[in-house]
Amino acid sequence: MNKKKQAEQKDSILEPVAPTPSVDEDDGDSSDSTDRELRQIVETGSITVDKRGHYIHCLTVIGQIEGHYVLPAQNKTTKYEHVIPQLVAIEESRDIDGLLIILNTVGGDIEAGLAIAELIAGMKTPTVSLVLGGGHSIGVPLAASSAYSFIAPSATMTVHPVRMTGLVLGVPQTMSYFEQMQERIVRFVSDNSRISADRFRELMLATGQLVMDVGTVLDGEAAVREGLIDSLGTLSDALEKLCDMIEKQDEKKGESE
Repeated sequence: MNKKKQAEQKDSILEPVAPTPSVDEDDGDSSDSTDRELRQIVETGSITVDKRGHYIHCLTVIGQIEGHYVLPAQNKTTKYEHVIPQLVAIEESRDIDGLLIILNTVGGDIEAGLAIAELIAGMKTPTVSLVLGGGHSIGVPLAASSAYSFIAPSATMTVHPVRMTGLVLGVPQTMSYFEQMQERIVRFVSDNSRISADRFRELMLATGQLVMDVGTVLDGEAAVREGLIDSLGTLSDALEKLCDMIEKQDEKKGESE
């Protein structure tokens, strides 16, 4: 790989940017930082904000989770090759104190979604998720992956079995593969939320709600009642909870020192 290509590739991965302090307009450094923040919002749908003296990185997961295949241009997508480097940068950054994940997704690629969810679940940086609009399909484990989760009362979550597009072979091995993939999702959700594996399977295989599919649609209150999500809440609730988690973590660090 030549140097020019390496530089272009590096430039395409935007690391979290700390909020710009207020300075004079003619300050060149401030202008460059602001431009980079705006570029970060446009290209990755993320921003870093200052709340109660803590730097919080906000990551949005919208539309479809794009995996190994590029989706049509008219689709709103969240690209896992953009999100994964951001998560690594956030975890390693000394400037970022917490991560807020805002979800409004119809689902998408299972392996890409699980990869992002596993990374979030394994972070030491305090994490809070907030479901707005919808957190469907693979959006369910993404919402459950954070240390604490919120859902807006008007939001919904759809739990359904694994689907596959394209060529499907009608052989027993295909069904076995589906079951294995489904169990990975069930195990992850039950490990990272308050719902049991058996209850999650019941919701996943329920009939009578969806006209042309099996599964369950849960509104905000039902998602909390079933244990998929921790609390009902809005943006201010999620930010306050994240700040509390950051401060508790700082206290523990101070005691250990």
